[in-house]
Amino acid sequence: MPANPEVNIEALLAHVPLFNGLATDEIARIARGTREVNSLRGDILFHKGDPSNGFYLIVYGQVKLAFTSSQGGEKVVDILSQGHSFGEAVMFMDKPCMVYAQALSDSLLLHISKSVIIEELERDPKLGRKMIAGLSMRLHHLVTDVESYSLHSGRQRIIGYLLRDNTRSDAKSLTVTLPTNKGVIASRLNLTQEHFSRILHELSDKGLIVVEGRKISIPDVEKLRCHDI
Repeated sequence: MPANPEVNIEALLAHVPLFNGLATDEIARIARGTREVNSLRGDILFHKGDPSNGFYLIVYGQVKLAFTSSQGGEKVVDILSQGHSFGEAVMFMDKPCMVYAQALSDSLLLHISKSVIIEELERDPKLGRKMIAGLSMRLHHLVTDVESYSLHSGRQRIIGYLLRDNTRSDAKSLTVTLPTNKGVIASRLNLTQEHFSRILHELSDKGLIVVEGRKISIPDVEKLRCHDI
């Protein structure tokens, strides 16, 4: 896709939490090492094994990180959307990419070069602390995933996923819109698509959820949560 002349890279970078507090001249230096990446749905941003010379920030759209097993099956590692970044860890490790990244929808991303980040880290240690905090959160997220795969049933994983954004403790009901197709989400939860669909049917038959395409209504949040026990 052609570059969008209306995109103001400096303005976008200034609103990224990672770069909060940086001065205008610092943002300008990072912008000089940043390029716009327009991707259509299905486009591969990078393959497993590709060298890494920077990391990505999603301005809008959706990206999945995944790898393919020796048997040819796909395992989705993460599904990322607006405001998320990815690729920092392998960039610092000087290792090839461990997964591939594919756009799940038409997306606009920024690719921030490793060289400009290294230069800014030498100038401003606070940026390093922010990046370490972000990577630590991602590691915590990964450990939580491994714990879920190891200790929780498929039903518990699905219920946990449906309730993951329910921050209101007093919410009686909830409507969740799945961000992508059920096959991708099933892989993200370490389930087959058939197992994922079967559990949704079971929960629907019990009146715990109502499935309408990607929209899932939860008429009684507490009842569904108790079913997770």
